Amino acid sequence: MSNLPKINTILYVTDLGSHTRPVFRHALRQAELDNADLLMLHVLEPLSTTSRAVIDVYLKDEDLERLQEAGMKEVVVKMKDRLKKFCREEQGNCQLGKFPVQEVLVTIGEPSEEIIRMAKKHNADLIVMGKSSHSLFGSNVMGSTARRVTRHCPIPVLVVPND
Repeated sequence: MSNLPKINTILYVTDLGSHTRPVFRHALRQAELDNADLLMLHVLEPLSTTSRAVIDVYLKDEDLERLQEAGMKEVVVKMKDRLKKFCREEQGNCQLGKFPVQEVLVTIGEPSEEIIRMAKKHNADLIVMGKSSHSLFGSNVMGSTARRVTRHCPIPVLVVPND
């Protein structure tokens, strides 16, 4: 048994969809079983070239940076609120400080690349993510992200059905 890998840090990836609780339950359970730190990550996709060109007409670079930073802070607040709600509804109103999520992370970039980068940066031993999700346009976004992460990631990835 001593040859089994030790899981100290788990990176839970969320798209903040309404269907993510089954995935989070798996991440939480795995963190409990391994007495591991649990990090929560959301990746914001960068603006398209066309969107960036339109915005450049109206905003200075520093104004856009301020908007992005404010948006990222709002996402962190939303993620923490969702954790509190999960605590209330499923964990008997636990205190967030005692909750096993050590850090809430938000980054901007191509999702699969950012997930792998953040896993390496935070020395994650396991990534837990959903099998699929749907964007505002109904396309299957996370399915392709999950495939890319599992294909290119040097650490184990637990892909959980989230329907």
